[in-house]
Amino acid sequence: MEDQIYALLEAARYDDLDDVKGLESAGVSLNVKDSQGRTALHMAAANGHHDIVQYLVGKGVDLDALNEEKNTPLHWACLNGHVEVVKTLILSGANISVLNSHERTPIDEALSRGKMDMIDAINTATAQLELTQTSLS
Repeated sequence: MEDQIYALLEAARYDDLDDVKGLESAGVSLNVKDSQGRTALHMAAANGHHDIVQYLVGKGVDLDALNEEKNTPLHWACLNGHVEVVKTLILSGANISVLNSHERTPIDEALSRGKMDMIDAINTATAQLELTQTSLS
C-alpha cells in the first residue's frame, strides 16, 4: 500500500494525471496521506499543477487536509506562488484561515515570502465566492 501512496503523490507532484487516474482506478484513495501527512492535493498544489488540482477537487478530496506541520494544500500553493491553484482551491471551499504549526494562515505564508500576487489572488477569489453566495441566497 505504501508503494501506491508514494506512486499517487509522485504522479500528482510531477503532473501525471493519467497515473493519478490509473491509481484511483486500482483502488487507491485520493485522500491517502504519506508518513508526513501529505496528500496528492498537497503535491499538485505545491507544484502548480492546475489540471490535477481541478481533477482532485472534482473528486471531492479533503481541501483542508493537514500535513505534519498543519499546512493545507492552500498554504503550499501560496508559499510557491501558484495563482490559478490558489483561486481554484478557494472557489472550491478551501479554508483560508487555517493556522499551521507556525500559527500562520496561507495569507501569512504568502506575505512571509513577499508574494503580493497571492494576496490579490486570495482577495479576488474570496470576493468572487462572496458574490456567488450572495446571489444564491
